[in-house]
Amino acid sequence: MKIASFLAEPGEIDKVVLLFSGGLDTSCMLKWIQEYYKCEVVTVTLDIGQTTKNFKEIEEKAYHLGAVKHYTFDAKEEFAENYCFSALKANALYEGEYPLSSSLSRPLIASKGVEVARKEGADAIAHGCSGKGNDQIRFTLTITALEPEMKVIAPVVEWNLSRDEEIEYAKKHEIPIPVDVDSPYSIDENLWGRSIECGLLEHPEAEPPEEVFAWTNPPEKAPDNPEYVEIEFESGVPIAVNGEKMSPAALISWLNEVGGLHGVGRIDHMEDRTVGIKSREVYECPASTILIAAHKDLEKLVLTKHELYFKEMVDREWAFLVYTGLWIEPLREKLESFVNTVNEEVK
Repeated sequence: MKIASFLAEPGEIDKVVLLFSGGLDTSCMLKWIQEYYKCEVVTVTLDIGQTTKNFKEIEEKAYHLGAVKHYTFDAKEEFAENYCFSALKANALYEGEYPLSSSLSRPLIASKGVEVARKEGADAIAHGCSGKGNDQIRFTLTITALEPEMKVIAPVVEWNLSRDEEIEYAKKHEIPIPVDVDSPYSIDENLWGRSIECGLLEHPEAEPPEEVFAWTNPPEKAPDNPEYVEIEFESGVPIAVNGEKMSPAALISWLNEVGGLHGVGRIDHMEDRTVGIKSREVYECPASTILIAAHKDLEKLVLTKHELYFKEMVDREWAFLVYTGLWIEPLREKLESFVNTVNEEVK
């Protein structure tokens, strides 16, 4: 039963834009939406720095499963410049720990979905979020803020399938099952960081097993000799490393590699989700850890103590708004105006 005006029902939808990662969940959704809503499906995938994705294979899978059209956006530079660097200038760390890697990507993905939906004349946008995390809120708020008449479909919530039932559904519809389908971990990654959830990590007393990490070395495997990195900033934004100018995405990727090699960027903390759940979260964020630390120290050098005191409050509120899915909130934009002004001195 529909309980919100933005939710869709069968019979009122002719075309859906599906935010498509190519994994088991969204692959099953592609078929399920066609069956349940009896409508056409257009798929959208963004490259925002996922190191394990083959975007050509994702496109081929979408068409194989019945998508009438597929869009792949190379959004790495847009994500780095307009989202990651905005967070950097605000020293954005939710609850003092989390650099907002997944949180920052959701409004960009949602906005591209809206862009395609407008172009294709779609009635609804579908996402692959469950009902217990933050992402359902982030996607829905951004989509409905940008396009208030757009319907939103959340198949994971609607179909109520267990993991075993989903696998059976995939077999029945000849949907390729990923080789890591039995992995207990849920992983999301982009340029700004990698998040790992579920499995053993749901037990706060248990140390994360080494198998969950992919970007960072443990201390005992890090190089014995330190590596010095010189970062050049202009108006609060990094523009060069060790004297070499780089694009935003290239600079972040380089720091992820170097920082990860030296074991920088592992985060393990208890997090308060927007939906009211406390969750143990594990992240790998080498580049964002390095850049935020460097940026904060530069601010201490060039800003007055009064500017620093006030900016700490602004930074905390900026991070809270983004974490809770309020990228479109006018207050974030106004806070960012202040952040951009004081960052003119950070160089």
